[in-house]
Amino acid sequence: MRVRLLFKLLGALNAAIGATMLLPLALALADGTPDASAFAIALGVTVAAGAAAYLANRRVNEPLSHRDGFLLVGLAWITACFFGALPFWFSGYFGHFTNAYFESVSGYTTTGSTILADIAAVPRASLFWRSLIQWIGGMGIIVLSLAILPMLGVGGMQLFKAEVPGPTTDKLQPHIRDTAAQLWKVYVIITAAEIVLLMLGGMDWFEAVCHSFTTLATGGFGTRPDSFMSTHSAFLDGVTTFFMILAGVNFSLHYLALKGDWRSYLRDGEFKVYLTILAAATLILAAFLRFGGLYSSLGEALRHAAFQAVAIVTTTGYNSADFEAWGAKAPLAPLLLFVLMFVGGSAGSTGGSIKVIRLWLVLKHGYRELFRLIHPRAVKAVKVGNRTVPEPVLDAVASFFGLYIVVFVAAAMMIASFGHDLVTSFSAAATALGNVGPGLGTVGPLDNFDHLQIPVKWVLIACMLLGRLELYTLLVLFVPEFWRK
Repeated sequence: MRVRLLFKLLGALNAAIGATMLLPLALALADGTPDASAFAIALGVTVAAGAAAYLANRRVNEPLSHRDGFLLVGLAWITACFFGALPFWFSGYFGHFTNAYFESVSGYTTTGSTILADIAAVPRASLFWRSLIQWIGGMGIIVLSLAILPMLGVGGMQLFKAEVPGPTTDKLQPHIRDTAAQLWKVYVIITAAEIVLLMLGGMDWFEAVCHSFTTLATGGFGTRPDSFMSTHSAFLDGVTTFFMILAGVNFSLHYLALKGDWRSYLRDGEFKVYLTILAAATLILAAFLRFGGLYSSLGEALRHAAFQAVAIVTTTGYNSADFEAWGAKAPLAPLLLFVLMFVGGSAGSTGGSIKVIRLWLVLKHGYRELFRLIHPRAVKAVKVGNRTVPEPVLDAVASFFGLYIVVFVAAAMMIASFGHDLVTSFSAAATALGNVGPGLGTVGPLDNFDHLQIPVKWVLIACMLLGRLELYTLLVLFVPEFWRK
């Protein structure tokens, strides 16, 4: 392991993370809120620690190996979450360090689960920081670094593959740093468009910025205790639903569309499956709500069904209604939303969970095995569009799916062992591993995670990091062979 090289790169990265604290610090000073000192101290500690690590190893210019890339990505997320937790911890609004770290991990991993019981009591600067770290985490800390930190250009592909969601990685430009920069440009443009539309819908600039940050990141942190329930605006719900859908699409397609190639959407098989899932989930959920008597009109049922189905599938986690309460009249509605927690967005999107392409390939692979039972001698390839999927990719997808389920069940059992009911345990594990946000039971859309025991919170922290980095990036660090020469 190139330890000094890792310290140099981590130092540069965390110094940059510290610099982003200038924005909430400026807001806290403008508002005159007590968390200004927390941000000032956290900024100083983070920049000083990062700069010291970088300067002490600045002359190291070794090439980055494949193993170093995995280790760097894992350590980058863990340390970024640590420094991101410092303003929360120092402010006193989040209680002890575990709570602060939980909130930071939930932010950077774009999960959106919170320990805050009273969001209204938290100053705007701290709420803005929650939204900002989700926006940074949405496109990815390493992808951001590849775009702005030249020293990560060497070995950048290893980092990009280790972090970017999905079984495939599209290179939009010959150089990986240029690819990262292009993805960030698309991300910024779409975020700015949503800010404008939300402000036109009546939100003030602060709420519009915070909600746009967390929508495009599919994170779900909001500035209100009840998310979108108190907006009572079909326009705001519609705008947010539309941008959640965009956030769940492969950003390579958005890039191509902005370059004038709008047909790229129609050529992409995963995009079609993604929209089909959203449409089917919306119609089924709307039927549950309408026939269950929860809404008096089909239009209102469709509005809330679309918002909630999209929020869960894309792992954004917003809520326009208390969807857990729907179970009283429509028992299958919460169950459907629980199942949708395992879908996720497209590969290359900011969404979490298993991803549409993986589920599609698992189903295709399963169908092929059934076909072979009927026609043992037949040679049948699994295709996505006109492309044949290589067998190693199918094996990797099947392995990921199996491992995901194993980790999910193991986490749920650990949570249940601390005395929590099965609905809470399984939904908390699913929402953490899938980076969704709200669950069911005592961690429902109008609840929070503060009441959970400290060991349970650390189980969920591990799940959030594992889910964001798609399991293997972190789990490979626990394989003995990884550390052997």
